[in-house]
Amino acid sequence: MRSIVVEQAGGPEVLVVREAARPVAEAGQVVVRVAAAGVNYADVMMRSGRTAAPFPLTPGVEGAGVVDEVGPDVSGVAVGDRVAWSPVAGAGGWGSYAEYSRVAAAQLMPVPDDIPLHAAAAVILQGLTAHYLANEQYPVGPGTTVLVHAAAGGTGQTAVRWLKRLGATVIGTVSTDEKAALARAAGVDHAIPYEGFADAARELTDGQGVHYIVDGVGGSTFRADLDAVRPRGHICVFGQAGGVPDPISPMQLIPKSITVAGGYMTNFLRTRDEVLAKADAVWAGVREGWLAPDPATVFPLDAAADAHARLEGRASTGKLALVVAAEGAAG
Repeated sequence: MRSIVVEQAGGPEVLVVREAARPVAEAGQVVVRVAAAGVNYADVMMRSGRTAAPFPLTPGVEGAGVVDEVGPDVSGVAVGDRVAWSPVAGAGGWGSYAEYSRVAAAQLMPVPDDIPLHAAAAVILQGLTAHYLANEQYPVGPGTTVLVHAAAGGTGQTAVRWLKRLGATVIGTVSTDEKAALARAAGVDHAIPYEGFADAARELTDGQGVHYIVDGVGGSTFRADLDAVRPRGHICVFGQAGGVPDPISPMQLIPKSITVAGGYMTNFLRTRDEVLAKADAVWAGVREGWLAPDPATVFPLDAAADAHARLEGRASTGKLALVVAAEGAAG
């Protein structure tokens, strides 16, 4: 089979196509014929050596396809099932950048027949991320003002859609006029530049600041988040696309009684019931149209390096994905 292999840590150029043996399902696992794989910052961090993943490796923490083999001690899954997968508590892994991927059965989420596999691969991880950011970090509803950083990115747009579904007013940071237009199309009420965003957020809220900040950028935004949030406000840092935030003292939170939380998706997917229920919520949002993302920017498998360069350079908008097999061919 064709597979992307990274022999050692490096830039996007280390992502190369190799012929590899098809994996075999072991206990608690299945082998999936991959239709598409999502491209995520987790893959960039893995490729660049910023995680504990050993080399050589095949990146890819999410995807969708058709079950090709079922290993021992697996129930409720059959050959031919249409599935998507993403990291869940106790069952994270990688290997989606290949024609076949070995996946823990605990990670699998059935894909309804009316949702294309390519669409499933492009929405599942970011949909699950947006679910906990919108529903489980802060009581979002009408009257809530939320600041979403990188609002034109894949996770940003998906979070915006979910927050608007709950009735929030959303302010989104963007870096270009083009990205501002995309953020507004996703539902952002006010698209603002990163530079001076705290002052803009306070101005848009009559000097009060926002109730809640969704921050996947980190290093280049977190300090100003403390100025942009209102008293008793909440900040969730769930990523570091802009670097690792500088440390702060808890004493800096006291004057405004600010809550700062960390967000990590697998902590909200700790049981099989949670995984299936939240996946169903994502599929429902796609089916009903309010969560349906714009078509992903797709690359063939052998252009994985181009996809990583675009994501890492923050030149992308929306979701990036690798198409491994034509829709329907995975079955």
